[in-house]
Amino acid sequence: MSMNQTWNQYVVKKGNKSLVLETIKDRSPISRAETSNLTGLNKGTVSSLVNELLEEQLIYESGPGESSGGRRPVMLLFNQLAGYSIGIDLGVNYLFGILTDLQGNIHHEEKIKFNHLSYEGIQSNLFQMIDRLFNSAPPSAYGVVGIGIGVPGSVSNNGEVLLAPNLGWKNIDLQKVLEKKYNLPVVVANEANAGAYGEKKFGIGKDFNNIVYVSAGIGIGTGLILNGDLFKGNNGFSGELGHMTIEVGGAKCRCGNEGCWELYASEQALITNAEQTGIQPPHHAEEITLEHLLLLAEHDNKQTIQLFETIGDYLGVGINNIINIFNPDQVIIGNRIASCQQWLKEPLKQRITNQTMWFHQKDLQVDFAQLSTHSTALGVAAFSLENFLKVDLQQQ
Repeated sequence: MSMNQTWNQYVVKKGNKSLVLETIKDRSPISRAETSNLTGLNKGTVSSLVNELLEEQLIYESGPGESSGGRRPVMLLFNQLAGYSIGIDLGVNYLFGILTDLQGNIHHEEKIKFNHLSYEGIQSNLFQMIDRLFNSAPPSAYGVVGIGIGVPGSVSNNGEVLLAPNLGWKNIDLQKVLEKKYNLPVVVANEANAGAYGEKKFGIGKDFNNIVYVSAGIGIGTGLILNGDLFKGNNGFSGELGHMTIEVGGAKCRCGNEGCWELYASEQALITNAEQTGIQPPHHAEEITLEHLLLLAEHDNKQTIQLFETIGDYLGVGINNIINIFNPDQVIIGNRIASCQQWLKEPLKQRITNQTMWFHQKDLQVDFAQLSTHSTALGVAAFSLENFLKVDLQQQ
């Protein structure tokens, strides 16, 4: 047998094994026969791959299932507790981390808030958070299988943060730093791409195939799902729509451009506007926060509600541009600004109704993220565990 043939058989087998595992994971509990029907692989192949997966503890068997006459089949179930994944949303003024099992169920979460930290400051907080998440993992066959981090900036395909303007980061090889420290596979991704993926997989995007996810935190990032897949562009930098110009000669942005959308429609814009209208921070605080403004709006403070409505309107301006480019079937507003949904929704919808070409509005749904503060963390945790399920099967 030639080297090439052996290699081809190896590749085919790996592919088949992944397919069998995916099928069991998505349809658990499922019989061997049904797995064979769904994958199109013959019974013998399925049987030997199932035995390997049982040995590897990635699946387990349960008692007999429903029979279609004759003996009742044994059912196969995905063992989601065979390992865990860490997912972290690294924000400009917070860190939010989760520990999930292999099915994306959250078992533990951690949050830290901060202001104006240097890279070193954020890094030490990040290490502490990862350590705590590690310690919260129950005993399992594979332990923690990977770490995913979502960062608000441009991330290269090999995990280097080239530019995160609101963090003041440039050329930070976060993936290398973390892989060296933890000796585990690490995925570093743009937080909006991860958020889009989180909502598509676990949230409000499940039934849609062309999704624009708008992550509005301190800045604005966008993640695109086109034809059901995450669209990353040539080098992984697609979706920098927070930096499209909506105001010629407008305010100067940290990215070097002027009049960027994120200067008018983000949490940072909201806080800047609040300071300019003379709203005071609560007596013991130095700075106005989103939480404080939410409280004021809930107590019917007209001035604050108006600030939210302006943000909603500006969100609509940018979203219009995006709708005209991509003709999506869903737009999801996510990240911290999603918590202000009740005041943003109307002005946003009005702007879209008044300005978007009528034929784009047919079948378009505008939603607020279901997982709001969890979308990014879940998305990066999913990247990690999917890599584990693909790669680790291949190495065994």
